[in-house]
Amino acid sequence: MKIMITGGCGFLGSNIAAKAISLGHELLIFDNLSRSGAIANLNWLKEKGDFDFFHGDVRSQENVERAINSFKPDQIFHLAGQVAMTTSLERPRLDFEINVLGTLNILEAVRTLSPHTSLLYSSTNKVYGNLEGLTYEEEGTKYKLTDFPKGLPETITLDFHSPYGCSKGAADQYILDYSRMFGIKASVFRHSSMYGGRQFATYNQGWVGWFCKKAVDQSQGRVEKFTVSGTGKQVRDLLHANDMAELYFLAANNIEKVAGQAYNIGGGVENSVSVLELLSFLETELDCKLAFNHISPRESDQKVFIAAITKIESTLGWSPKVHWKNGVRQMIEWVKSI
Repeated sequence: MKIMITGGCGFLGSNIAAKAISLGHELLIFDNLSRSGAIANLNWLKEKGDFDFFHGDVRSQENVERAINSFKPDQIFHLAGQVAMTTSLERPRLDFEINVLGTLNILEAVRTLSPHTSLLYSSTNKVYGNLEGLTYEEEGTKYKLTDFPKGLPETITLDFHSPYGCSKGAADQYILDYSRMFGIKASVFRHSSMYGGRQFATYNQGWVGWFCKKAVDQSQGRVEKFTVSGTGKQVRDLLHANDMAELYFLAANNIEKVAGQAYNIGGGVENSVSVLELLSFLETELDCKLAFNHISPRESDQKVFIAAITKIESTLGWSPKVHWKNGVRQMIEWVKSI
């Protein structure tokens, strides 16, 4: 296939790009290289094999149209985005322009210039809002979602909270509607928490990678305290980069089965863990006692999000293979290597 990846030098994008190279696909990476670690990921990918690179911005209609019109991809993995809740509160216009306008630019270029192109979009669990209307139990180290013990299905109500939730939700709905109204073969993956190598995490995005980095730093004698928002009992299901990349290519190869549909994507109940449980595991693995302070909860944070992955399992036969403990062990070694 001819594959184009927007945001191809980010965490998700670079892992998918590496797999595309290994499978021998013709590849175009589209990225503005603005995110921390993007240039390092680009250089890492250059060591993997040959591909084309377009230094562009999804906010630019001209950039997007030129890339798509010249490359005519069979498949676009649309992964470029503003991905931090905190940034969306600080700069809501930027958040809108990247996530909504950027997605519309992609869709319009496909519709008018390359209608055979199929599209997979990386959305978020934040389209469901803060989920405060559900019933929870508070246990010693975690919150438990009693209403949905097997995870949250796609049928729960969309409820955009925060500029980030609104922008990702709007893009999510635009993609599903372009599939419905214009026949574009497009699908939406509403991700829970992803982690793995090439994740240059920051304090406001990529929490698994961030805590791994802070734990490694403290285990090596750099003892500056870090912070945990809220109680630390918040729970997410973790999906490793290897499982994530496998899913994207499986979906691309079966686009007719997933087109027009949204899927909740995560590690499922078996890979769910709270912040406190992750920190305890890191202490055991690194043989250290972590020093941190609790701060106020983040705006619109969800106490629990665990994806019910039965819909994607029944559609494609996909399920995660990397258990979160093994994946975090790999993450620790990658953090030590950079």
